[in-house]
Order: sequence, then structure tokens, then C-alpha cells
Amino acid sequence: KGNPKTGKGQGRHQTIIKQINSLKSNTQRQGKAENRKMDNLSISNYFYLQVLAACLYPALLEDDSLPLDVKQRAESLLRECDGGSVGSYTDSSGIAKIKHCVSQYITRRDGGVPSSPDNIFIKSGSQTIMLKLLIRSKDSCQTGVLIPVPTYASFTLALEEQGAAIIPYHLCEEQGWTLQVEELRKALHTGRKTCNPVALYICNPGNPTGHIQSRKSIEEVIRFAAEERLFILADEVYQSCVYADDTEFYSYKKVLSEMGSTISSTVELASFNSVSKGFMGECGLRGGYVELVNLDPAVKEYARRLFSTRSCPPVVGQMALDLMANPPRPGDPSFPTFSEVSEVFAELPGISCQPLKAGFFVFPCLHFPPKAIKWAKMEPDMLYCLHLLEETGLHVRPGCEYGQRKDSHHIRFNIMEDALQRLKTFHTRFMKEFS
Repeated sequence: KGNPKTGKGQGRHQTIIKQINSLKSNTQRQGKAENRKMDNLSISNYFYLQVLAACLYPALLEDDSLPLDVKQRAESLLRECDGGSVGSYTDSSGIAKIKHCVSQYITRRDGGVPSSPDNIFIKSGSQTIMLKLLIRSKDSCQTGVLIPVPTYASFTLALEEQGAAIIPYHLCEEQGWTLQVEELRKALHTGRKTCNPVALYICNPGNPTGHIQSRKSIEEVIRFAAEERLFILADEVYQSCVYADDTEFYSYKKVLSEMGSTISSTVELASFNSVSKGFMGECGLRGGYVELVNLDPAVKEYARRLFSTRSCPPVVGQMALDLMANPPRPGDPSFPTFSEVSEVFAELPGISCQPLKAGFFVFPCLHFPPKAIKWAKMEPDMLYCLHLLEETGLHVRPGCEYGQRKDSHHIRFNIMEDALQRLKTFHTRFMKEFS
């Protein structure tokens, strides 16, 4: 995470992005990478950790080493807790002040599009609760949900647990993992033969693919959902992790609001965000929210009751969400400096990768020699991952766990510098052995 005083080491993440984007096939050589500024990574996690530490142990508020804005934020958050303690219960939908802070964050993000705290629910596991709202497991015809391929396994498992029918639609790898409406239509037509499709799940920016949708693509998807009367589940937890110069994140809510009243007032949408992902990456805090858009009042009230069946969301996670929604501003004591480094990773044989534009993961395609495929007694990418783990201690996930086209092979790994170096060493040796 670097030194919070000097800012040294905080450009390392930018370096890694450049290295990943240089993993191209031999026919796609790219020149020297340009320096890019990642504004979303310019805020050090030290601020968040200091505030949370002071909330958990208020005696730290007397410590002169903590910046003034850290103390002020911790005191403000503790005032919202009964007895000034993070151990107290809160409202089942989240602390009112934090919901208000989140709604202001959404309004800023979307250029002034209004957001109401009444439509925001702070929960850990909010996607599962939304699935309970949408899926009727006791119906004679299964409820269907369209999901992308590849997608992360935990969402697939959540659908299976709720008794939903999974309707896969394939992202186009050759065009940077783009979402194509014709593929959605094809998948929906196939799904309607065996189930009742009610929802479309979108992961944007993508996990594990690292892609991001253009505004035009989002408009096309929304029109499709309007025509087919599908509820949109927009997983936007990596929205703060956008790297490419020519790339911008557009929320589904913002685009929907600007498409004319016929569509903007009718398409139902649930938008998810979380501190467990994104540039904070504090996975164990389990703090996230869902914003509901265009739900019938009676349905929203039923959703409220569903969210209230669980006790309050983790208080520390709620506080982290407040910090994510309202980070230090330029001029605040905790606003750090940020340094950049430019470095390009050498190409590797037998591997190609779409440019990483957003998110924390990359999903390169592995082109195994016939000898390696013939030798494997399991999915070749699973064998690759097992050998990588045994020889280097590096744990990556095989593409077969996320879904991929027939006879294609991938791996998903986190964008960590050490991981890239170990992968490079292993991959070179592996390809040489089976050439």
C-alpha cells in the first residue's frame, strides 16, 4: 500500500496494470505504454484504516499522531452509534446518516441524477436478498436469470441455492469481452423454452474479465430489458477501478435516467456497490449497498421487509461504506501524494489477453500446445493452475470454473506484481516443457 507519508509505492498498482495490458499475442505487439493517472487510487487506504481503528478503540482519538480529519470523521461516525460504540445495533437497513452519505455519493457520481436514501439498503449479501425477491422456487415453471459467461462462481452458486434456472449468455472475447444484444436475444429465446426468465444480471466492470461497457452498450441492454420486461441486476462493485485513458464508467442508473420517460420510469433496476471490492479491497469488512429504482411501492415495501428479516449489517462495514462514499478531499490532512511508474511486461508465448480496462482481475486466454492438452487428465486450465500452485505457491483460478467457450482455456488472477512475476517464470517453463 506504500508509505502514507511519502507516497512511495503507491504507483505500483499502476505499474501492474501496464504490465497486464502488455500481455498480448505475438500478432498484437504494443508499443511503449503511456503514463496514466488512476484518480480512483489516489486516496490511501491508511485514512480508512486509521478512522476504523479509532472507531473500534476510541482511546486513539487522544493520540496526537492521528491527523485531524481522521479524528473528526471517527467522532462523527461514533455519534451515530448508540452509546458511541460500534458494538450497538443499528437500523436494519443501515445507519440513516450513512445512507444519506451514500445517496449524495450516487448523485455526485451520476452528475446530479437524484438519489433518495429511502431507496438504499445497506447489507452484506444484498444480492442474495434480491434473488429471494425475484425468484419463486415453488412455481411449476422455474424462474430464470440471464448471467454472463464467464462470471464469478459465487453468484452462480447463489442462483442455484435459490432454485433459479441459469440462462447463460456469452461475452465476446474477441472484441474485448463486449456484451452483444443479439447474444442476449439468443439466450433469452433458448431460456424461455424451459423456464420463465425474469431478470438480467450484469457485471460492469467485469469480473473476471476486466472489461467495461460503453454508454452505447448500456443503452442497448436497457432497451432490450424494457422490450422483454426484465429486471436488471447491475453489479457495479468495481466502478472505482477504471484505468484506460479512453474509458469511463457509466452507471446503469445514470444512463437509464437519460433515456426518455417511457423507459426511464419503467425499467426496474437494482444497483450494487461494496467496500469489499473496488479500490478499498477490504474484503472482510462486508459492507455494501443496493439502490432500488422504479420498483412498485408495494414491491419496495416487500423488499424492505425482506431486508429487515436479518439483523443490522456489520457496523464497521457500514462505517467503511461511509468512508468510501466520502473520501478525503484535496487540502485535507489525509489526502496523500500519488506517484506513477511506467513499465511494460515482456510478452509471453502461448498467452493472449484483452486490455484490462477496469476491475481487479484479468482473464487471459491460454493457448496450450497439443502435447499439454493430450497429457492432461482433466481440464487443461485446471491442470495448469494445480501445477502453478505446487511449483510457485501462487493460487489462481481456472477458466472452467467461470464458464468459457468450448476448447478455450483461461485463468483468472488478481493484479499483483509478485503474482505476475511468478506467473511469468512458471509459464515460460511450462510452455517450454510441452512444446
